[in-house]
Amino acid sequence: MEFDWLDVPFDLHKLTPKEIEESFEDPFSLRLMPDVEIAGEGHARYFNLGKSVDGRGIFTVFWSDGKRFRCLQSREMTPEETTFFDRKTQELS
Repeated sequence: MEFDWLDVPFDLHKLTPKEIEESFEDPFSLRLMPDVEIAGEGHARYFNLGKSVDGRGIFTVFWSDGKRFRCLQSREMTPEETTFFDRKTQELS
């Protein structure tokens, strides 16, 4: 799938589009759907936790129409998210 990088609503200087895309390509990445549906949005929002090639943990909120990803927010994982990611990766191994 392709990424839509036009007019992203966050700063792409802290994380590059390449690093974010790598976190989606991580074979151990976790894609989660939130429990609550957002009324009136028209798109389901999802979470992705994955690591870049350099091992940088990245948390992203995104939506997809099945053909492309649109990142709404992306940042480095918090220590708690890293622990969750590591635990889930070990469970799946």
